[in-house]
Amino acid sequence: MRLSKIKLAGFKSFVDPTNIEIPSNLVGVVGPNGCGKSNVIDAVRWVMGESSAKHLRGDSMADVIFNGSASRKPVGTASIELFFDNSDGSIGGQYASYSEVSIRRAVSRDGTSQYFLNNARCRRKDITGIFLGTGLGPRSYAIIEQGMISRFVEAKPDELRTYLEEAAGISKYKSRRRETETRIRHTRDNLDRLNDVREEVEAQIKHLQKQARAAKRHEVLKNDKRRVEAELLAIKLKEIDWGLDRERLSFEKHKTELE
Repeated sequence: MRLSKIKLAGFKSFVDPTNIEIPSNLVGVVGPNGCGKSNVIDAVRWVMGESSAKHLRGDSMADVIFNGSASRKPVGTASIELFFDNSDGSIGGQYASYSEVSIRRAVSRDGTSQYFLNNARCRRKDITGIFLGTGLGPRSYAIIEQGMISRFVEAKPDELRTYLEEAAGISKYKSRRRETETRIRHTRDNLDRLNDVREEVEAQIKHLQKQARAAKRHEVLKNDKRRVEAELLAIKLKEIDWGLDRERLSFEKHKTELE
C-alpha cells in the first residue's frame, strides 16, 4: 500500500483545488518557510481522523479552513482526499479487491465533518478501522514529526507498547477486542435493566391481578345485592297485594251487612 495522490481544497493555505502526485516511495517536499509544507502533513493527519485541533496547530477544527487573506476571501469548507495504491491488498476486508482506495474528509464552518470511503459516506471509525495495523493513522508511527524521536526516547513503557503493537499489526485486533468487550458490557447492562423492568412489570401484574379479583368479587357482591333487593321488593309487592285483597274482602263484607 502506498499513498499515490493528495487532493486539497480550502485546507489552510491550499485555498484552490490542488493535486499533489506522489509517484514513488521516496518523495521530498521542499520549499521556503511558510509555503505550506507542514500543511501537507497536517492534511494527511486530518483526513485520517485527527480530532484534536491542537495537533493540527490550531485552536478549533474550523481553523483548518482557509480564513482569507489580503487578496482572497475566506471559504466555507475544506476538503482533503487521499488516494492509496492497494495493488498489494494491504487494505483488506471488503476493499481488498480494490487496486485503489480513496478516503475523503470535508468540514464546514460549524465544525461538522463528513467522511467518505471510495466516494461513499462513512463514519470516522470506518476510516480509522481499515488502517489499523498498517501503521497509518492520525497519530501513528508512519508520521514522524519534529520532536517525535525524543518522545520515543522519553516515552513510558505503555506508550512504547502502543507503537510496537501498531508496528506489529496487532493493534487492530486489540481495538476489535475492546469494542467487543464494550458491546458485551453494554449488553450485560441492558440485560440487568431489562431484568429490573421485568421485576417491576411482574409486580404491577400481580397488583393488577389482585385488583381484578377484587373488582370481580365486588361485581359478584353487587349483583347479589341487586338480586336480594329485587326479591325483597317482590315480597313487599306480594304483601301489598295480599293486604289489598284483605281490605277488598273486608269492604265487600261490610257493604253486604249494610244492605
